[in-house]
Amino acid sequence: MSENAVTTNKFKTLDIVYIAIFAALIAVCSWISIPMAVPFTLQTFGVFLAVYLLGGKRGTISVLVYILLGAVGLPVFAGFKGGIGALLGSTGGYIIGFLFSALIMWAFEKLFGKKLWVYALSMLLGLIVCYAFGTVWFMVVYARSNDAVSLITVLGWCVFPFIIPDLVKIALALIIGKNKGIRKVINREEA
Repeated sequence: MSENAVTTNKFKTLDIVYIAIFAALIAVCSWISIPMAVPFTLQTFGVFLAVYLLGGKRGTISVLVYILLGAVGLPVFAGFKGGIGALLGSTGGYIIGFLFSALIMWAFEKLFGKKLWVYALSMLLGLIVCYAFGTVWFMVVYARSNDAVSLITVLGWCVFPFIIPDLVKIALALIIGKNKGIRKVINREEA
C-alpha cells in the first residue's frame, strides 16, 4: 500500500471519528435541557459548532448521524427521548430543521468560502429556516391531536423565547469555532 493510500485512509478514519464525536456532542447538548413546549437545549449550539469546526460536509453528516441515532431509538434528543415518535411529534420539525441549518451553512461555505462573516450569516439564516420548518411542523402536528392553534401562539411558545438564547449560542459557536488551537487539531490537513 502506498503512503498516499495510507494517508487517505487515515483522513477518512479521522473524518468518521470527528463526525461521531460531534454527533455525540450534539446529543450531550440536547440533554442539557429546560422543559418547555419546545425544550430549551444547547442542540443548536452543537449543530453550529459541528458545521463550523468540521466544515460543511463533515458537519452536516454529523447532524444527520445525530438525527438517525435518535430515529432508531437512542435517547439522544431533549429529555433523553428517542425513536421515530419523537421525530414525528410536535417538536420533531425543529430537530429535522437542524439538518436544513447545516445544509445552509455548507452551501454558504461552498459559495463564499470559510470566512467568519459567512459562518455568522449562514448560522442566522439556518436558524431562521429551522424556526420556520419547525413552527409549520408544530402547527400541523399540534392541530391533529388538539385544536388548531394560531401562528402567533406557536411563535410565542416555540420561537420568541429562543431568539436571544439562540443568538448567544451562535456567538459562542463562532468564538469557540475560530479558536486556532481547536481548528488545528480538527482540521489537520489545513494545519
